[in-house]
Amino acid sequence: MARIFEYFVVCGIGPEIRTLDGNRGYHGTGIMYLPSLLDQYPPSDHSLYPPPPPQLPTCVLPAGVQFYASGFDSNDHSSFPRSYPIVLTEGDGSKIYVSCIAFRDPVCDDISEAYQIPVNSFADKCICLVSRSPSFRILRDVLEEIFLLCFSTSGSSKPLWDVIAYIVSNVPLPTPGKDRVLFAIENSLLAVDVPPRDGLPHADISFQPLVQCLDVDNVIKLFTAVLLERRILLRSDKYSLLTLVSEAICHLIYPFRWQHVYIPLLFFSGVDYIDAPTPYMMGLHSGVDTYGLVMDGVVVVDLEHNLITTSEDIPVIPEPEFSSLRGEIMKLLYPNVVGIDQMKGGTYSEQFIRGGSKVWGEDHDLHLRFIFLKFFASILGGYRNFIENTATQIFNSQAFLKKRSRSTNQPLDPMISQFLDSQGFLDYLERGLGSEEHGSNLLDKLQDAIGRGQNPFSILPSLLTEPEIATISDPGLGMSGSGAKYRYDRFPANIRTEEQEEKRKQILAAATGALEYSVKHTVSSPSMHSGKDSKTESLSPRERAAERERMVLDIKVKLQGLWLRLLKLGPTDDPLSSFEYGTILALIESDAEGIGGSGFVECIREHIHSGWTGQLTEEQFIAVKELLKTAISLATARNDMITIRDALEVSAEMHKKDVNNIPDYVQRHLRSLSIWDELRFWEGYFEYLLDRFSSKSTNYATLVTTQLIIVATHMVGLGLSDLDAWYMIETIAGKNNIGYKHIIKIRGFLSHIRQIWIGYWGIYSGKTQSASSFGLPSPRPQHAADSTQQSSEASGVGRSWVQSMFSRDRASSFSRVRKWTSDGGNLAANENGSLQKQDLSPTGQKKIQTNIRMLRGHSGAVTALHCVTKREVWDLVGDREDAGFIISGSTDCTVKIWDPSLRGSELRATLKGHTRTVRAISSDRGKVVSGSDDLSVLVWDKQTGQLLEELKDHDAQVSIVRMLSGERVLTAAHDGTVKMWDVRTDTCVATVGRCSNPVLCMEYDDSNGILAAGGRDSIANIWDIRAGRQMHKLTGHSKWIRSIRMVGDMLVTGSDDWTARIWSVSQGTCDAVLACHDGPVLSVEYSIADKGIITGSNDGLLRFWETDEGGIRCVKNVTIHSASILSINASEHWLGVGAADNSMSLFHRPQERLGGLSSTGSKMAGWQLYRTPQKSVAMVRCVASDLERKRICSGGRNGMLRLWDATINI
Repeated sequence: MARIFEYFVVCGIGPEIRTLDGNRGYHGTGIMYLPSLLDQYPPSDHSLYPPPPPQLPTCVLPAGVQFYASGFDSNDHSSFPRSYPIVLTEGDGSKIYVSCIAFRDPVCDDISEAYQIPVNSFADKCICLVSRSPSFRILRDVLEEIFLLCFSTSGSSKPLWDVIAYIVSNVPLPTPGKDRVLFAIENSLLAVDVPPRDGLPHADISFQPLVQCLDVDNVIKLFTAVLLERRILLRSDKYSLLTLVSEAICHLIYPFRWQHVYIPLLFFSGVDYIDAPTPYMMGLHSGVDTYGLVMDGVVVVDLEHNLITTSEDIPVIPEPEFSSLRGEIMKLLYPNVVGIDQMKGGTYSEQFIRGGSKVWGEDHDLHLRFIFLKFFASILGGYRNFIENTATQIFNSQAFLKKRSRSTNQPLDPMISQFLDSQGFLDYLERGLGSEEHGSNLLDKLQDAIGRGQNPFSILPSLLTEPEIATISDPGLGMSGSGAKYRYDRFPANIRTEEQEEKRKQILAAATGALEYSVKHTVSSPSMHSGKDSKTESLSPRERAAERERMVLDIKVKLQGLWLRLLKLGPTDDPLSSFEYGTILALIESDAEGIGGSGFVECIREHIHSGWTGQLTEEQFIAVKELLKTAISLATARNDMITIRDALEVSAEMHKKDVNNIPDYVQRHLRSLSIWDELRFWEGYFEYLLDRFSSKSTNYATLVTTQLIIVATHMVGLGLSDLDAWYMIETIAGKNNIGYKHIIKIRGFLSHIRQIWIGYWGIYSGKTQSASSFGLPSPRPQHAADSTQQSSEASGVGRSWVQSMFSRDRASSFSRVRKWTSDGGNLAANENGSLQKQDLSPTGQKKIQTNIRMLRGHSGAVTALHCVTKREVWDLVGDREDAGFIISGSTDCTVKIWDPSLRGSELRATLKGHTRTVRAISSDRGKVVSGSDDLSVLVWDKQTGQLLEELKDHDAQVSIVRMLSGERVLTAAHDGTVKMWDVRTDTCVATVGRCSNPVLCMEYDDSNGILAAGGRDSIANIWDIRAGRQMHKLTGHSKWIRSIRMVGDMLVTGSDDWTARIWSVSQGTCDAVLACHDGPVLSVEYSIADKGIITGSNDGLLRFWETDEGGIRCVKNVTIHSASILSINASEHWLGVGAADNSMSLFHRPQERLGGLSSTGSKMAGWQLYRTPQKSVAMVRCVASDLERKRICSGGRNGMLRLWDATINI
């Protein structure tokens, strides 16, 4: 028999303390910290049970963990324990039910000591019972008994974790309708049973909170919004209300099920989820600020003030069902409902209080659920006659609506029409078809009973049969013999394994070392070596080795803590003047054996391998680069080639890890060091690579060639001159006797990789760097001073800065170093040929422009973007000046035209005329057209900004507009229609397409008149406009179609069902299904040159597909984006991508490699990342690309446009 309790879990502050922002360590009582999973039963190493959900700690303590100076105080209601349920939803849609009690508990002594937390401090802790059964009452009762037993003055007869183990391991889930299980916790007897399965689904909650918080009209309004699958946000200051109301409304829509995102209690840091475009039901504490969020179309339900607000109308339930439903609810509620003021007084408080009003009971819950079931029986009367289950549809909704319209003498109702198209109704039909229970569910039984004139309640199973009693006894109860009582002043920790205890000690030791290490240790470090002889002369060799190992470990632990704290410095902190930087520098410089330098390099390597993206602020970058240079210089002095080699590889890994988020390339700033000119280093490094990668099955010449290519890559990254690099590579190759053919291949690769570096960084001068080999003038004269002079100057500037970092004049010292390092220490020649530092003023600096611009002007979220291309505005005269313009639309109802060529004054015009959110924009040579939620399409003069035409014929918000040749406009809307307009006559020429649901995406080929559209009906429709007929209705997707692309006879669609499909336009057949994404496919693109497809999804993954021997396969995955891919735009040689987290990327198809390394095989795999700008924190609603000018623009909910010029070096 299955267990009713899956887990008992304790969450709170663990040994590794982090704030919600990710900062390590303790930062005071006013800060919220991330919760951790502290204890659990069954234990984590139990092989028979899967681990609890990883998101459990964050969900049970949604606000985070806070520290307090005191614990429970009877005079302070905020210190009372709180009891509340939550529900988690797994990836397969199954639910996990959790009962929680949150309370203040003393902070563990070892954590307080390690993080120097004030003595006798308290922190939030939460104990939880986890179950797969929705038995909320028994979960709450058991958890309360455990809590009372822990803090009872009389104590318990067994250790508390033994009691927990007995309950979790031995209490079974009763057989529905047959068994009742009795068990005891100390002196409390508890019972659990489950109702029969052939009745209403088990709902172990009270529906009273729902009808207490909302009046009847708002209950029906919320019910309708859930039925029509809107985005719903519940607000309350009580966690329990959010879960209870969410569960209640889900039970009221039975026999239908909520099919979308379901988070009854949203953790505070997840507030950005509210901007999700797909339907959801979420609950959010009313204390969380949502200012700045768009909330466009979200149904906000304020449970505290009985208020429902939304920007989109919710259709009303038609008559006579509305009056009948409202009347029956009113009859049930009056006078049985307790007033909402009484509820706020404590009846449903989250305080640790049991009991409450007895007015509302289980009979009322059952009656309320039955009222809504009878509503469905009425509004869906005779629906079974319209189930078809054909190849094209399951249910004939149009015939059903017409039949209902005739029987009620009313027009077709939009509420019922939308409900019939919902995922919930489709899921209900699919569950019934092919099921043995089809025709025997409660809805069908109720319709049959009403048709026969029987009592509706007769369909419910009889409860006259007494359940069988199963008693679970604890054999260990009362067997302690001595009558010992276990009492606790805090919730006890479970017994840890040796591995868990050791891991905890290591984490706390690292925290202690990072906090306690001070300048005192730094000053004493040199004397430690000088005074070592007197102390260690008497030590044996083994003891000396042990002492050295202890010292090495101590230094590495301190470096690890200092390194992590250096990365967590705030934006206003100066890393170069920080304690962390000074201490790391002292550890590197004061250690003659090089433990500090090698340990620092090892810290960075371990951090990279643990998943660090390599993202640094500019100040952090300068600090890391200088520390690496110091470590390499000292390693060179003591001939420590291992540390030099490791530092070289770490600098390259930092670049490869996140190639463009690092403000500059660390390796590029190491080139002033003299070690890179020495052949001995590169020979030693080559031998190291050869030993590491040697394999008996590998051809020796191929192995040597491969390792020399790695060496060449590092040389180019360091900026070695072409002649010096090739001389050393040729020397190493000659010593290893590889053939001439392999040498040509290496030479070709060296030229190829150098061209890539130049394309990214531009021509820059190294030590003896000459650009003549690239056909460009050298940046410095040939008779300039030698490399040693330059190296000493660079080293001198760095050293003077290090020596003055602790002086009073830190600001000026930092500014000098920042100016020097930002230019990499480059030198230039003056008119007389003498060397001088390059002019770093704005007029003399090469990189005077940033490649990111923030365009401000909108007061609301940006909801539409359009880039004006040359093709749109080309005429016989030539290029027009408006090619490259950006046009944006917003929730502030305005359309704005931007000219990126005017830096600083980009805003060219503001077009006003819409009264609601602008959703779509297009343009041609002289006009701008926009579509809005106000149901209108406006046409403007692009040059003057004058409103020319207002096109009105849609019955819902306009989602797409396209400007066509011949003064024509094509529009699509949420009313399911696609219309063609003649701008000259201000008339709708024709409704060229009709869908049964809102149109979300559209493609039109003006050369042949073929139109394709998709949307919420999951069908891709194809029309031949010129012939005036529909060609095909392409079925196959099971959810909304979000994106569409048509090229020739190929149509590509992306859907919320996590797949993309390829169709034949002429045949109307599905040629392939692309199903490798882990989320809705929001964007698809076709590369004409490669005849391949690119798809982007909610999973942040970019996939490249190409045909292969009659099929199609994925040849490349790109994971540089971490959020939904909103836009993909491909040209012949360039590919622009934008994501919802404000990240962008530009890809380029490189030319064939020189030296015989031609690109054979997959063409789509040849796309290479060209650049991606440093990401800023923002939520993006739309993205547009101008590949002709290598620009990508994103529009965020904060009203700002972020314009990236990828061709500008920074």
